Amino acid sequence: MLDVTRLRVLVAVARHGSVTAAARALNYAQPSVSHHIARLEAETGARLTQRAGRGIRLTDAGRLLAERAEEIIGRLDAAENELAAHVGLRGGRIRLAAFPSALGTIVPAAAARLEAEHPGMDLTLAEAEPPEALRMLRAGYVDVALVFRHTQDGIAAAPPADGEDGTRAKLLLDDPIYLVTQACAGSTASPRADRAPPPGERAHPAPPGERAHPAPLDAAAPPDLADFADRRWIAGCERCRSYLLFQCEAAGFTPKIAFTTDDFVAVQALVAAGLGVTTLPGLALRAARHPGVHAVVLPGAHRQVLAMTYGEPPDPPAVARLLEVLALAVGPDHPRPL
Repeated sequence: MLDVTRLRVLVAVARHGSVTAAARALNYAQPSVSHHIARLEAETGARLTQRAGRGIRLTDAGRLLAERAEEIIGRLDAAENELAAHVGLRGGRIRLAAFPSALGTIVPAAAARLEAEHPGMDLTLAEAEPPEALRMLRAGYVDVALVFRHTQDGIAAAPPADGEDGTRAKLLLDDPIYLVTQACAGSTASPRADRAPPPGERAHPAPPGERAHPAPLDAAAPPDLADFADRRWIAGCERCRSYLLFQCEAAGFTPKIAFTTDDFVAVQALVAAGLGVTTLPGLALRAARHPGVHAVVLPGAHRQVLAMTYGEPPDPPAVARLLEVLALAVGPDHPRPL
């Protein structure tokens, strides 16, 4: 059986890129790190490192073992924390990874409720997009991962997020998707508002006095994306961009993507400046709403927010309670962003 301490050393070398940096991170002497690597090579019968200039780098076998070791160590650490919570050795440690708009809306309300109920509970938060959050969950670095997947008319536009590698999903929210356009006084989502000007013609932005606060979200008739085929578009994260392409292709056109940014605050600022249109989920508009944009619900378009856990039920008490307060933070009737 491989020694867990030596596996931790190998993971540290892989993570930090050198024996010296791994020794510093582990608070070991450098010869001790080299000794552990040498012993691990003897135990496995495989060469795990090789010289690279004045330092070392992992071989293919070393990288493979380091990846598996990281998962194993993460699960061992998670089991230790869960057991400690069960037997009452401490108030409980809970770790959550979530995407930015959830961290700006659902998570603070849930964390505040959890802190009020259990002041001794140690809650740590990490920002991560769904693919990274799921990797952290499977490796044992977090206990709950908030992720999302897009649906159109109730049909998933991406593969299911649960049932893979022992993960389980709890649906928290069907978050509506909005078409977001520049807000001008007396207008709804006019297809001409931020159309790219013809060659040789200068764009004339609306006067500042005409940029009133956005109309209520349900004030306009549901938009038809085909009416916006000649617009410039602003795309978000990789998954959101894929969904935007899926929606536009279903409407019969390929969008002209002029800007790409993961920052939903920056996206709205670009829209408010008349530089394009975009789609955003309700949580992003709840987290930060620019007064210069107008948002209208896209029919049938939703983003499911899922709380993911790992392993067989039942969940540890701290995890179960976190899932409950996350559901309470969403509420039975999810409020609209404005």
